[in-house]
Amino acid sequence: MNAVLSILMLAAIALVVGAIALWRRPGFRKQAVLMLVLAAVMIVNVAIWTLPDPSGSAPLARIKD
Repeated sequence: MNAVLSILMLAAIALVVGAIALWRRPGFRKQAVLMLVLAAVMIVNVAIWTLPDPSGSAPLARIKD
């Protein structure tokens, strides 16, 4: 599961870099915004899996149970 989360973060970083490159080209603003939205969704998904809930344990740590 750690490998999947790492790949998600690398893909999110690549999407942000690609969106910045597309933003500078005329006519590709919509695709750049969609790439940024997808990167944000990926980052939030990783945060949901790794950040602890109010009880103090992260969902990733409970997956083995």
